[in-house]
Amino acid sequence: MNRRQFVALPGVLPAAAVEPGSLKNLDLAVKREIEGFGGEVCLYAKNLGTGAAYGVREDERVRTASTIKLPVMAAVFAQVRAGQAKWDEQLTLREEDKIPGSGVLSEFSGGVKLPLRDVVHLMIVVSDNTATNLVLDRFTANAVNDYLDGLGLKETRSLRKVRGDGNQLKAPSGWSKAGQVEANKKYGLGVSTSREMVELLAMLDRGAVGTAEDSKEMLAILERQQYKDGIGRMLAEFKVQSKSGALDALRSDVGVVTTPKGRVAMALTVDGMRGVDYTADNAGLVLIGRLAPILCRGLGILG
Repeated sequence: MNRRQFVALPGVLPAAAVEPGSLKNLDLAVKREIEGFGGEVCLYAKNLGTGAAYGVREDERVRTASTIKLPVMAAVFAQVRAGQAKWDEQLTLREEDKIPGSGVLSEFSGGVKLPLRDVVHLMIVVSDNTATNLVLDRFTANAVNDYLDGLGLKETRSLRKVRGDGNQLKAPSGWSKAGQVEANKKYGLGVSTSREMVELLAMLDRGAVGTAEDSKEMLAILERQQYKDGIGRMLAEFKVQSKSGALDALRSDVGVVTTPKGRVAMALTVDGMRGVDYTADNAGLVLIGRLAPILCRGLGILG
C-alpha cells in the first residue's frame, strides 16, 4: 500500500478542537469523538519531552493484530546485538511458509533465500505476514516474550504465528507459553495494553532499546511503514513513525509523531466494530485519524 494523503470531504466535520496543552479539554474532545462510536476504544498518549500523558482504558489488555510486530522487531535487534544472529544470515522461504494477507513474500518463489535484515524490514514496512512467521520460526515467540520481560513489559505477549487473512486461515502454530494459556487464545497473534506500547515507543525514543543506534534504526524503519491511514492520516506534514494492525473488527496503530514543538507517542486500538471493511475509510481508521491530531494538540505539540 502506498502512502496516502487525506483531505476533508464535504459533509465531514473537522476533528474536535482542543486548546493546546489542556488535559481537561483534551479529555472532553476525545470523549466527543468516541461517544456513540460502534466499537470499543482504548488509547494512551504521552508527550516524550514533558511527560504529560492521557489515556482511555489504557491498561486494558487488547488484541494487537500486527502491532505486535514492533516488539518482535525489537527482540530480533537484541538477538543480533547479543551475537545470537546476524543481519546477513539467510532465511529460506518454503512454499508452505507462505501466508496470505498483507505483504509481498507470498508472491516470491519457494526456495528463495533472503537476508534476515530484509525479512525484518518487510515485516514492518509492508506488514508482511510471511516475513513475520519466518522471523518467529527463527527466534520463537517465547524468545520475544523473554526479551519483553527484560524491558518490564509484562502485559505485552507474542502468542503465536500469523494464520493469514480471514478467507484463508492456516491452522494456528508457533504458540508461545503465553499463547497456550486458554485465557489468552482470544487475543490471537498478540496481546498488549496501550500504556505498554507507548512505553516501548518511549524507550525507543530514549535510545534504550538495545543501543542508541539500534533504537534510531528501528524508528527509521517505522517511519518507512507504508500504512499511514491511521495516526498519519491527518498528520502527513509531520514525521510519523508507526506500526498499524488490522482484523475484521479491529484497527490499531502505535507510533511517534514529531512536530517542531515536540514528540508524542501514542497507541490506539478500536475493536468490536460491526461489519468488515478493509478500505482506507474503515470507520476505525477514520476515528484513529481524527484522534491523533487531537492527542497531539492536547499534549502540546500542535498549535
